[in-house]
Amino acid sequence: MNFKINEFEGPLDLLLHLIKESKMDIMNIEIEKITEQYISYLNEQEKMNLEIASEYLVMASELIELKSKLLLPNPKVEKEEGETFDPREELVNRLLEYQAYKEITKVLKEKEELRKEIYTKSPESVKNYVDENAKLTTDITLDDLVEAFKKYLERKKESKPLKTKVTTNEISVSSRRLEIKSILKKQPRVSFFELFPVLNKEYIVVTFLAILEMSKDKELIITQEKNFDDIICEVRDEK
Repeated sequence: MNFKINEFEGPLDLLLHLIKESKMDIMNIEIEKITEQYISYLNEQEKMNLEIASEYLVMASELIELKSKLLLPNPKVEKEEGETFDPREELVNRLLEYQAYKEITKVLKEKEELRKEIYTKSPESVKNYVDENAKLTTDITLDDLVEAFKKYLERKKESKPLKTKVTTNEISVSSRRLEIKSILKKQPRVSFFELFPVLNKEYIVVTFLAILEMSKDKELIITQEKNFDDIICEVRDEK
C-alpha cells in the first residue's frame, strides 16, 4: 500500500483511510493489522527522508501500547456496574468524532464554493441616481419626499400585506414613467403613495426614480399644502 506525504491532515485522518481501505468496521477495529499498516506508512516516509510530524509518532506509540494491551490475557476490564471496558473504545470515539467533523467540513466547503457564484450589491442611496442640482417643481425638497416615503413604508410594515400580484418581469424607469402618465390621464391628481401599489424593492426604487425624473423634466407637479398633509402628484398642463 503506497502513500503520499501530506496526503493526510493528521494521524486520525490516516487511520480512517487505513480502516476504509482495509474494509474494517470502525466499531471493531483490528488493532494489530492497523498498527502494522500505520507503522509501515511511517517507515516509508523515513525511507524517503521525509520529516514525520510528532503527532504521527505519538499516535504510533498509542497504537503499539493498545496492541500490547490487547495481546495480554483478558484485555477487557470490568467496570463498576459490571460492564466490560474495551481498550479500543477511546480510539473509536476519537475516530468517530473526527469523521463527523470531516463530513461537516466537506459540506461547508461545498457551500462556500456555491456562495462564490453569488454576487451581491451593497445598498446605495437613491441620491446617487439623481442629479444633485435638480430641484422639484414645488417647495418640496428631495429629502422631504424621501422622508415621507420612509414613514409610509414603516406604516405598511405594521399593516397586513397588500393583495397584489407581483410578476417576475423586469421593470425599467422609462416603462414606469409611461405607466404613471397613463394613470394621470385617467386621474389627473393622485396621492404620491398611490403610485406604489406593489411593495417590491425593485418596483419601489424604479417608481421613485420615475417620479423624480418626471418632476425634473417638468412633466409632473408635486405639492403638499401643509405639513403632514398628503403629497399630491398631478400632470402638468401642456401649453
